[in-house]
Amino acid sequence: MSVIIFIIILSALVIVHELGHFLVARLFNIRVEEFGLGFPPRAKELFTWKDTPFTLNWLPFGGFVKIFGENPEEGATTTSTDSFQSKNRGIQALVLVAGVFGNFLFAWLLISLGFITGLPVSSDFPVPIENPRTTITLVLPESPAQLAGLKSGDSIISVSRGTVNSKLSPEEVSTFIADSPEPITFEIERGKEISKKVVMPKEGIVAGRFAVGITMDVVGVVKLAPHKALWYGLKTVSELTLLTGRAIGIFIFQALGGRADLSSVTGPVGIVGMVGDVRELGFAYLLTFTALISINLSIINLLPFPALDGGRLLFVGIEALTRRPISSRIFNILNTAGFAFLIFLMLLITIRDVRNIF
Repeated sequence: MSVIIFIIILSALVIVHELGHFLVARLFNIRVEEFGLGFPPRAKELFTWKDTPFTLNWLPFGGFVKIFGENPEEGATTTSTDSFQSKNRGIQALVLVAGVFGNFLFAWLLISLGFITGLPVSSDFPVPIENPRTTITLVLPESPAQLAGLKSGDSIISVSRGTVNSKLSPEEVSTFIADSPEPITFEIERGKEISKKVVMPKEGIVAGRFAVGITMDVVGVVKLAPHKALWYGLKTVSELTLLTGRAIGIFIFQALGGRADLSSVTGPVGIVGMVGDVRELGFAYLLTFTALISINLSIINLLPFPALDGGRLLFVGIEALTRRPISSRIFNILNTAGFAFLIFLMLLITIRDVRNIF
């Protein structure tokens, strides 16, 4: 089931992205030769909309749009006014950035829907929350908590070592753990299931005290009217985008200096496992998880790297400054090399994810 949900999420994110490119291209009368659901080989043509055939393909991972003249080599061989290359640089940039904007809008829609149906948020959210509970927000890799089976999103019902402790603020739970050289029983609620996990605190995780490797916060549920949900959805997604962009920027800076922690990077196999964990917590968590992936995809796609939208935007910017098109040979070499590097990186991450499973 986790694999199926992952395919649905990935397909939705890619289709939304490509739909952004498609709609803006057609807005400026740029021909789109095909909008593919999935990747070739083609199974069948579904319908035609805005003079573009929508096709169903056999590989069910995302989708694509084939924009006429996007490759400089195509633009050099045609004088058609409906070619991507025939438009000014500003229009080309709008078409390229539209996919990123589509992912942002999709994240906004998902978070807003979450606020309408009931979305888990921290207690410092600026509106009243329902059913506030101490919740695990992070579990450190290879920590006693992870080895015992605790996961992010677990609500703590009680902690005990012989006697049950009913004082459950994050600070009180942290103090209880710090005073315990003995195993602690966590009674937790995950989704609609209640279970117990025995965790052995150890020293070294936090200086000078026992710890199990978790962070906690008071989390409750917020339900809003649709108009408020849209406003707070936009505000939340904007803040998440800024935080995510900053984190990705720091990671890239550290990677260039050889100091990045690649264990924090997850590929498709790792995400499938995360989907399974999130699904256990409930529909609202799945909405938030999908929105976060959409935000990450939008930012990563803006990076000025060949084969990404940001790389293509960089080429358009260079062409605008030099007032001449980039050689199709250079364009194809850089894009091919960039694509090959991304595939190589994805394979390495996937191999590591598979090893972690076994």
